[in-house]
Amino acid sequence: MNMRPAIFLPVLLLAGSTFANESVLLQRIIELEKRVAELEQKLAPVLEEERIKEVVKQQRETARIRMLLDAEIYSRDELNAIEKAYHIANNDWKAAEAGNAVKYLVEKFPRANRTGCAVLSRAQSVEGEEQLDLLKQAVTQFGGCYYSNGVNVGAYARLYLGMRYKRDGEEDEKAAKLFSDLRKNHPDAIDHKGQLLTAHLDEMELKP
Repeated sequence: MNMRPAIFLPVLLLAGSTFANESVLLQRIIELEKRVAELEQKLAPVLEEERIKEVVKQQRETARIRMLLDAEIYSRDELNAIEKAYHIANNDWKAAEAGNAVKYLVEKFPRANRTGCAVLSRAQSVEGEEQLDLLKQAVTQFGGCYYSNGVNVGAYARLYLGMRYKRDGEEDEKAAKLFSDLRKNHPDAIDHKGQLLTAHLDEMELKP
């Protein structure tokens, strides 16, 4: 008498049960991974916002350190002269007096943090060749200067100069080089509203 089917029946039932359990487990894993992905997607904007807040904090600390450095370079009287010239320009960056004050700062105090800020502020307020010259000067000569809110002069000038090139429609290659440099070497640079400069580049790329 052949008893083999009776012997293998429990084994087959056990194997079927194992396969069923594995299938249920696999489905649960898939559902769990889906929930995790959905949760990560919801949390991503919050995490990015917190990251940017930390970046802004770090940029402002870097600015504070850079501003303090001037006290090691210039005397108290020189620092007072720098502040006086800066505030004259700050009254109206478009005025001729502002242009003269910026020239004075560049000639007399080329290593001052305020000078770099003055050059960029003037550049953003004028047009034509003067703007181009000042923006280039901000990039090449004052790249290490900072506004007190953490805005880096060199990085912001790269963005502004690149946008000027794109607006003119004749320097796309130069603009692309500036933007590439900004992404590569200044990924944490911010604007005056505390937004990443690279976010502005992303917006420009999305526009048709």
